[in-house]
Amino acid sequence: MDKFFWHGHDTRTLLPDDWEDQVRSVTLSRVRHLDRGRASTSRESDDVGKLRRGRVPGTAVRDELPWLDKLYRTTFLDMAEHLAGEPVSPAEDVRYGVVLNVAIGTDMRLECHVDSNPVEGLLFLTDHPRQAGGELVIGHNPEARSAAEVDADCSTIIPVAGHALFFRGSDNPHYVRFLKNNDDIRIVAAMNYYTETVPESSRPAEINQYLFGEE
Repeated sequence: MDKFFWHGHDTRTLLPDDWEDQVRSVTLSRVRHLDRGRASTSRESDDVGKLRRGRVPGTAVRDELPWLDKLYRTTFLDMAEHLAGEPVSPAEDVRYGVVLNVAIGTDMRLECHVDSNPVEGLLFLTDHPRQAGGELVIGHNPEARSAAEVDADCSTIIPVAGHALFFRGSDNPHYVRFLKNNDDIRIVAAMNYYTETVPESSRPAEINQYLFGEE
């Protein structure tokens, strides 16, 4: 049995003709910069200093990229359910249902963590060729406690714009590598899905405190 598995889909035919321009415009106008938090889902090493990342909240996605919010609740939900092998549900709280995670330049990345939701969907919205940085690195060891421990036994996924990926992010620690070109921007739509056994109500309150300043 494989240590880790995922389902990938080329979804470019599902997206509007000008989706890349729309995504970039919304990202540049609505991105918020966040410092690394200390949520219970973090697997970042204590000796790692300040980490920053960008985020476009779900409210902006709903209002300005309605086609993405619709896909999250329909076609992409079906893809997530296929991976899960059981019924899945989108988040009721629009703030974190589907968001854009953003890295701009060479000093931003998503920290090493596990997901609080049982099934994660990612829609890559920018291309990053091999050796350009921005790879999604998913650890095979569920007990890994740092990016270095994830790297020791992992799957590395190169972002391809318009391709979607579904996996169990609560089982496998993962992080995103730094971009190598200061002019690059990495954008990915992150989609949270829940099940009957791991419902949205199980989401740790401190995550909302970190992201929104409230529970």
